[in-house]
Amino acid sequence: TITSATANPMKDFEVVNPPDDSIQCLAFSPAALQQDFLVAGSWDNNVRCWEVQRDGETVGKAQQTMEGPVLDVAWQDDGTKVYMASADKGVHCWDLGSNQKVQVAAHDAPVKTVHWVKSPTYSCIMTGSWDKTLKFWDTRSQNPILSLQLPERVYCADVDYPMAVVGTANRNIIVYTLEQQPKEFKQIESPLKYQHRCVSIFRDKKNTPAGFALGSVEGRVAIQYINAASPRDNFTFKCHRSNGTPNGYQEIYAVNDIKFHPSHGTLATVGSDGRFSFWDKDARTKLKNSEAMEQSISCCAFNNNGQIFAYAVSYDWSKGHDAHNTKEKNHIFLRPCVEELKPRSR
Repeated sequence: TITSATANPMKDFEVVNPPDDSIQCLAFSPAALQQDFLVAGSWDNNVRCWEVQRDGETVGKAQQTMEGPVLDVAWQDDGTKVYMASADKGVHCWDLGSNQKVQVAAHDAPVKTVHWVKSPTYSCIMTGSWDKTLKFWDTRSQNPILSLQLPERVYCADVDYPMAVVGTANRNIIVYTLEQQPKEFKQIESPLKYQHRCVSIFRDKKNTPAGFALGSVEGRVAIQYINAASPRDNFTFKCHRSNGTPNGYQEIYAVNDIKFHPSHGTLATVGSDGRFSFWDKDARTKLKNSEAMEQSISCCAFNNNGQIFAYAVSYDWSKGHDAHNTKEKNHIFLRPCVEELKPRSR
């Protein structure tokens, strides 16, 4: 299907048969697989999987249905399984080979985040829920290996071994170390005044997880090092805001997702303003700003080698139920991005 220029202003490749409702999460297959597969979880309770071909075309492969909206997805590192976290309070493991799913985790409230943890001594999934717990599961067992009480509901999380970061309601940020077994490393006072919406871990020049980027509903991102060499290393920047002040005030939009490029270390942000932006945090510069889509960009992902940037255009509920136009179609676009995310030589 060829989408109108207004719906696809960047003229990017379009994923066939996108979800019928808001797209909550996107994840590309790990490096263990030769081909690129993309999974998307959405508010229509489904997780869909496509194969992304070298020419940018996509082929729908399979789908699984949960009992509630899908709030997060995560691949196992060998590419054989996808974990699906849902508002139905459970996490299911989807075995792609057999196309079967089985429940592997449970909470007392919707499960907002799921991540695969691969350490030299163990592997498990980490699940964060609105029941104010963070749980770690050996997927062969009924009970969690570990359940940690949190100060508030989980809103966002990221894992890059040996680090995990969890952001909760009331602007709490907790950093965990995952070596030997997961344990709290430190709590950090939020550098942002408003509610967190997304978090993404970044690596330093030695390719070691060193800190995280945190996005808020107030069009702002914080770059935070766990052990900053200097306090000046930590900073915040504004993004996803209207240019100028059309009605005498600036429109400010939520930052819906942040992802770091796997080789360049630069980052992408996507927002309720329907734009994606590429940034170089070290040079503190913007590399690119997209044209505006017809709807919000709700989430994004890079494939494992950083050649493809995927972004989902769909309603993100930032303006509540009344602003939801059911006639608006959802889209997932794919963009060759390796050149655009290169840091500029200084």
